[in-house]
This record gives sequence, C-alpha cells and structure tokens, in this order.
Amino acid sequence: MLAAAAFVIGVLTCAVGGAEERSSTPLSWDTGEGKSYWIPALEIGGFIVGLNQFNRHALSSNDYDTDADTFWKNLRTAPVYDKDPFSVNQIGHPYQGSIYYGFARSAGLEYWQSLIYTLGGSFLWETYGETTPPSSNDYVSTTIGGSFIGEAAFRMASLVLEGGGDRPGFWREVAAALISPSTGFNRLVFGERFKPVFPSRDPEIFVRLRIGATVTREVTNEGLSDNVKRQEGSLDYSITYGLPGKPGYRYTRPFDYFHFEFTAVPNSDTVGNAIENASVRGLLVGERYQGGDDYRGVWGFFGGYDYLSPQIFRVATTNVGLGTVGQWWMSRTIALQSALVGGVGFGAAGTVADRAERDYHYGVIPQALVGLRLIFSERAMLEGAVRQYFVIGTGSGPGPSTSDFGAERITRANVGFTVRLFGPHALGVQYLVTARDARIAGGPDRHQSVDTFSVSYNFLGHTRFGASEWRPGEAR
Repeated sequence: MLAAAAFVIGVLTCAVGGAEERSSTPLSWDTGEGKSYWIPALEIGGFIVGLNQFNRHALSSNDYDTDADTFWKNLRTAPVYDKDPFSVNQIGHPYQGSIYYGFARSAGLEYWQSLIYTLGGSFLWETYGETTPPSSNDYVSTTIGGSFIGEAAFRMASLVLEGGGDRPGFWREVAAALISPSTGFNRLVFGERFKPVFPSRDPEIFVRLRIGATVTREVTNEGLSDNVKRQEGSLDYSITYGLPGKPGYRYTRPFDYFHFEFTAVPNSDTVGNAIENASVRGLLVGERYQGGDDYRGVWGFFGGYDYLSPQIFRVATTNVGLGTVGQWWMSRTIALQSALVGGVGFGAAGTVADRAERDYHYGVIPQALVGLRLIFSERAMLEGAVRQYFVIGTGSGPGPSTSDFGAERITRANVGFTVRLFGPHALGVQYLVTARDARIAGGPDRHQSVDTFSVSYNFLGHTRFGASEWRPGEAR
C-alpha cells in the first residue's frame, strides 16, 4: 500500500523526463540501445520522497520528520542494528529494495547495474528517509535481498508478458504489474520506450499453485503457551525457472536458473504471520555439466532470500552459497531432480511466543539446503527437502538484553506426494516440521517445534512435473 501511494508521487518526479523519453528509441535487450541510466535514478528518488511523505502524514511516528539537519547527521553516523519490528526489517525492506531494483532493471539495465541502483536507493532511504541512524541490517536486506526478490519478480513478470507475443493483452499487463510493480510502472508511463519484453530464451519451467487446508498436529513450546491455530487455509505458489537439461539453454545471466516459492495463510492475524514461507534461490554465475547420457546439471554460486514464520518463531536470511541442481533419468519414465546448496547469510531469528523475551537476534547464518524430487512420468511426484540455519549473533529489541549473545539452530523438513488427476489438476498431501533450538546468554534455552499436515488441490503448469527431456527419440 505504501509503495502504491509512493508510485503516484514518483510519476510527478519523472514527468518532465518521461515526456521526452516517450519519443526515444525503443529498448533493445540484445544491444542495450534505448536503456536509461537517469530515469531509474529519478524514479528511485521520487519513490523515496513519496514514501517518506506518506509515512510522515499517515503514521503516528516522528521517525519520518526528516530535514537537512537529520540528513547531515545520518551522513556522519556509523550504521547500527536497528530495533524495527521483524516484519518491517525482514519483509518490508527486501520488498522495498525490489522496487528500487525493478525501476533500473525494467529500464534496460543489467543485473549488476541494477544492484548498484538498489544500493543507492537504500543509502538514500537510510540517510534521508528516516531520522533514525542508518541501519547495517537494512543495507543487507534492502540491497542484496531486494535484488534477489526483484530479479525473480522481473523474470516472472516478463514471462507473463512474453506469453502474450509482441502486444501483450490488458490482463497480462495487469498481472505483470502485480508481480513487478516497477516493471508495470515503466511500461505504462514511458509508452513504447520500455515496451519490448525481456527475452527468457525458452527455459524449462515448472509452476505449481496449491490451495489447501493445513492442520497443526503437534506443537512443542517448552515453558510457553502452545495456543496456536490448529486449522488454517493455505495458498502456495512456486516456480522453478531454467531447470537443467534443456537442449540449447545457457546460463549466461544471473538468475537464468531460480526457484521461487511463497506460502500464505490468509486467516492469520497479522501481515507478518500471514506469510508463512517466502524464499528465492537463484544462480548468480555457474556452468552446465553432465554425467553420461542420463544426467544433466548446473553448478555455481547462488544468491538467496528466505523467510519462515511457523506461528511461534521465525527466521529470515539474505545469503550466498555454492551449490548444484541436476536431473537424472533413472529409467525411461522416472526422473530424480536434486538441489544441494551450502553457504552463509546474514539475517535474524527469534521467538514470537514470549512477549517478555527479546524480539529477535541478528547474526551471521551458515545454512544448507538439500532437496529431492522423484518424478514418475506425468502421473505422480514424491518430494522432500531439508533446510537448516545456524544463527550466531546478538539481540535486538527493547529491554536490557539487547546485546546478549546467542546461538540458534533452525531446521525445516518436509515430504510431499502429488498425484495428477487429469490435465493440470492434481491432489497433494504434505507433512512439514519446523524446529528451533536456541541458547541465549541471559535468558532461558528454547526448544520449539511445529508439525503440520496439509491436503491440497494443485494446479500444475507443466507435464512430467517439470522433468527436462534431452534424450533422442523420447516424446514429450
């Protein structure tokens, strides 16, 4: 909502330049002709001014009453860990960064150039947008996390537009704007200048939308209340873009491979808890490889953003790591897909079940992911994944314990089975457990876990559940 309000003011900021740019050469994604460096700079500045003014007049806080004195003071102040709510720092700031990023990316700039614009936007907000000291954690989540989310959103929006040919229809334009608001804004305001659609180069894609019911079977919350919602509706969307094995497909650009997933529980009480899971993992730089006739893969450096909030605790991290994804044809009709990534991130974790305890801890977060999918032709899929996070850092939030050192281990494991009924329609079941073990100086140790079971309707966007086919003579 705040972003939408700021867009309106952003229109005024770049209106003069926009009138001139309407008649400029249309953007060429192949040659870079028609791209703009100064349009996104104006847009980001206009967005930040508009968001500051909206917050200043709509929120009962003096944190946005900025002026020349606060700007100069923040320029001379070293960054600190701030005490904003978890959802503001770990959802709001990465999303805000994705808006900055989207302005630059949809104006024709490449990933690394757009990342620099995102850093500039974060710097401007931290020094001008708020009166509070600049925040080091916000720089990470806004700049790096925002670029990861922004690139995935830009790719997904472009994929929607690309499906509509040279002149995407009205509803495709609306859908793309909802996925990547900055892309929709530039396409609307600058006419033909930014109308050319980013070329995907025909990646192998698997899309799944799940709508289901989730039952919380067991809650462990030692020393605290286990009063959680036992039944919830759930909405889950995931896309894997650039699955390895597609003949002729190359990984030459950041995020030519990525996996994005988002899980919402619409009947939750707050925005933060309504988002149960949000993650994106993309290949920044890597190479293809193969093993014999039946295995194809890609390995390299990955960038990712994770947010988990299973009712009684939460964790969020912006991370980079080394890993691989691949596919093995075990037989003519059975394929095994795998993902293995290990790396390190920076983020936060903590409980939400004890209001007297510190809100959360910031820290360095070594982490690992292992995921498997066993695909039985076009009929069924068995899948499982484990994610683990080791949080090492200090506290944040009100109270005397804000600087206490602590360590946490958070593990999330799931197993699911999906059966296709007909066409894209399928039924699925999933079992999910998320556990947290924390040792924090000056406070009690915590062991918390949430186990859930869900049944869902699945709408599948691909035959063979996304299995790539490269073998000669095999029909799709």
